[in-house]
Amino acid sequence: MRILGLDIGTKTIGVAISDPLGWTAQGITTIRRKNYTNDMEAIKKICNEYSVETIVAGMPKNMNGTIGPSGEMVIEFCERLKEVVNIDIEFWDERLTTVAAHRAMLEADLSRSKRNKIVDKVAATYILQGYLDRISK
Repeated sequence: MRILGLDIGTKTIGVAISDPLGWTAQGITTIRRKNYTNDMEAIKKICNEYSVETIVAGMPKNMNGTIGPSGEMVIEFCERLKEVVNIDIEFWDERLTTVAAHRAMLEADLSRSKRNKIVDKVAATYILQGYLDRISK
């Protein structure tokens, strides 16, 4: 059972995948957004390669729990994605995952340029690991 984690932004999509047992998340790539067709094809290719059964998309919420423009963009993207891949998509509250990702990379003493290249992939890993931890309980 493989689960795909996505951190969907306006410029990039961070991607993480679970191990076959669904215990751990590992960042695998960052997709540079071009247009919906290319974005969907890139994700579809990953889903086929890893035999993905579920997709977990980070839902950017405001600190008060409401969904703003970024959240609406993620919902629209996922509705379109579901038509392409025909895989269940669940949402995971991603508040502060990018902050946690930056903090972890600072603690690992990564340079700013290295952090900028992998922050979305690390955020996707945090999103997916949070989801995996919840379903394992």
